[in-house]
Amino acid sequence: MNNIVIIGSSGHARVVIDIVRREGKRNIVGLLKRFHSVGEQAFGYSILGGEEDLPQLMRLHDLTGVVIAIGDNFVRSQVAARVEELCPTLGFFSAVHPDASIASDVSLGAGTVVMAGAVVNPGCSVGRFCILNTNCSLDHDSILGDFASIAPGATTGGDCRIGAYTAIGIGAVLSHGINVGEHTVIGAGAVVVKSIEAFVVAHGIPATVVGARTPGDKYL
Repeated sequence: MNNIVIIGSSGHARVVIDIVRREGKRNIVGLLKRFHSVGEQAFGYSILGGEEDLPQLMRLHDLTGVVIAIGDNFVRSQVAARVEELCPTLGFFSAVHPDASIASDVSLGAGTVVMAGAVVNPGCSVGRFCILNTNCSLDHDSILGDFASIAPGATTGGDCRIGAYTAIGIGAVLSHGINVGEHTVIGAGAVVVKSIEAFVVAHGIPATVVGARTPGDKYL
């Protein structure tokens, strides 16, 4: 069984740990979290250090890969870049809950997390390091860009395009054929009936743009 570490120790990480355990394909040797004390416990595992310790930890624990369990899309991308720089041969593993439904022809990028009850229908393409949260739905022939996320209970119609780093909020709904640009946030409960540009925040019924945002702006 492959030895891996989980990067992160938040509530999101707790869910990812449960998914990896349920998959039963990889052995978690510990967690990585910067600015935490080595040996500190979280969810039954020890903090082994930060990303900067990965080269040593690879040798010590015979690591084959990592799962990044960080909810913020932009921060997750920064961590992935650091890991790639420090350990270019280390793999990025996805974590897919056994109770998720993913069509046989779906393209699923490395490092992506798919939670319980998520549905990804035929013809979809899911990028690298995405998050498909509990009971969300990405309908047929849709595209989810790298480092994007769909929150619990959010749903899309078919043929939607969601840009890289974009976050679709809890319970939001995208009508068929909607495009949402990169680095955009769609608020919780929004109903999106027309396409939304990049680098904005939109919410409401119907969803309207309420402000601009720049890469790295907090939204969680």
